[in-house]
Amino acid sequence: MALTIGIIGLPQSGKTTLFNALTKAGAPISGYATSTVQANMAIVQVPDARLQPLAEIFNPHKVTPTTVEFVDVAGMGQSEQSGKEKQGLSAEFLGHIRNADALAIVLRTFVNDNVPHIYQNIDPYRDLESLNAELSLTDLASVERRLERTNRAAKSGDKKYQQELETLRHLQNELNELKLVSQLDITSQDQALLSELFLLTAKPRMYVLNVSEDVLGAANDLLNKIASGEDVEVASLQGELASIARVALQAKNERAEVVAVSARLEAELSELPEEDAHEYLESLGLPQLGADRVIQVGYRLLNLITFLTAGEDEVRAWTVTRGAKAPEAAGKIHSDIERGFIRAEVISFDDFMACGSFAAATKKGLLRLEGKEYVIKDGDIAHFRFNVAK
Repeated sequence: MALTIGIIGLPQSGKTTLFNALTKAGAPISGYATSTVQANMAIVQVPDARLQPLAEIFNPHKVTPTTVEFVDVAGMGQSEQSGKEKQGLSAEFLGHIRNADALAIVLRTFVNDNVPHIYQNIDPYRDLESLNAELSLTDLASVERRLERTNRAAKSGDKKYQQELETLRHLQNELNELKLVSQLDITSQDQALLSELFLLTAKPRMYVLNVSEDVLGAANDLLNKIASGEDVEVASLQGELASIARVALQAKNERAEVVAVSARLEAELSELPEEDAHEYLESLGLPQLGADRVIQVGYRLLNLITFLTAGEDEVRAWTVTRGAKAPEAAGKIHSDIERGFIRAEVISFDDFMACGSFAAATKKGLLRLEGKEYVIKDGDIAHFRFNVAK
């Protein structure tokens, strides 16, 4: 399963700088707003500290991490610049991000007179409202196109289309009010329709706050307090931290995720040797690169976990949805393994490392045989027994 995250935001928010930090793709960065909707795309290996220790034990022919694809698209906010009435995003823009699993919405909180803002001043909450309006109008256009088709089909009297009409009209009314579909009560019966519409405001989202380097540590502390439910006196905060808190509280209300990064710092660190980069991060009180945190948040948003396979041929990470049972996980490797599933030999990564080998783990009773109902856990090392009849 390849996770795809679409990076969107206003011009000069730092989207492409962040994209380059995440992917080392070297996409060109403009110092001014442009009207292009060309996308930058790159596939990145997901950092997993469990792979290297396993590789040192098995000395495999290859080590294969799981991957995530990032898609960075410019072009939002163009109607504000030109004075045109908001009409949502272009078909070309939509084509780049409609299949994204989640959206990373980059909001600028840093001040830099050399990097002009299209609204002339810095206010990430206002920027978020503007972006949400554009996304909602784009979804409204999609819903109204489907509504026209369903109206014609409903003339047959088929109850299926009558139900669809009711759902579409509800979506139309809410999107006209610039509401997010993700915040609406949608029945399980209507989920199939939503999946066909590829609505942008229905996608899981994270807010990536592009902050000044000198407030990065304080911003992360503030986000952690808000996420954990601590009381934060927003009125006592000033400047950039006040803006950060306001967006974080909105994210919590939406059950969205929020990450603070300094995209420029991330881009600079991505060019340093890994050891030097981590040493500098530690001096800021940060455990890992913001790029790594963006990927981890993406996994949480989509309720994904990683299981592992290990042997002399290959040590590999695989991605499944949390709650997946053993046969489904086996199917990520090959459909025949799922079809002919018999048993899974399973051990947690920590238990395996404590034993050092499958043989030692078996002696201690830590290598288990699990059946079709076993729910795969993050960090499980699994080997699947299967038999496909000819």
